[in-house]
Amino acid sequence: MSNFTNRILRAAKLDIALYEEVESDPSSMSQAMVVVILSSIAAGLGSLHVTGGFGFIITGTISALISWFIWAFLTYIIGTKLLPEPQTRSNYGELLRTIGFSSAPGLIRIIGIIPGLFGVVFLISSIWMLIAMIIAVRQALDYRSTMRAVGVCIIGWIIQGLILGLILHNMAGSPALTSIDV
Repeated sequence: MSNFTNRILRAAKLDIALYEEVESDPSSMSQAMVVVILSSIAAGLGSLHVTGGFGFIITGTISALISWFIWAFLTYIIGTKLLPEPQTRSNYGELLRTIGFSSAPGLIRIIGIIPGLFGVVFLISSIWMLIAMIIAVRQALDYRSTMRAVGVCIIGWIIQGLILGLILHNMAGSPALTSIDV
């Protein structure tokens, strides 16, 4: 089995050693990005019957990559500046790598293409990805407290939601998007 496939499986198994490994391996950045992309494509394919088109896969993948960068940056700021523990030492790249691999459980979302499984598969994958994210954050920030990692994830999720909400609100209010010149 290839090293990359092995890493994906270990990330999905919530292997703490894997998150430590990719945290300290700058060369794993491209692998982390591929995990985010594959997870997004799996979500797009798994929800095709709900979204109705392949265009959603492209926009979903782009959105996932942007969200990954924003989420990692927010986690870095919150985790290292606002809520560090005494031993916390990290950088943005470490968080990008660990958080990228925490998307591995999202690969199961492709199973959502099977009629009747969409909701349950997406619910399970969301919970699984959240747990992986908490482990990734705890390891990248060298936290001893899992609850601190949970707090960082919740605060980051709220802030990211507000940012994305503002962006979507501004896009919806844009004259280019609200009227069509004929």
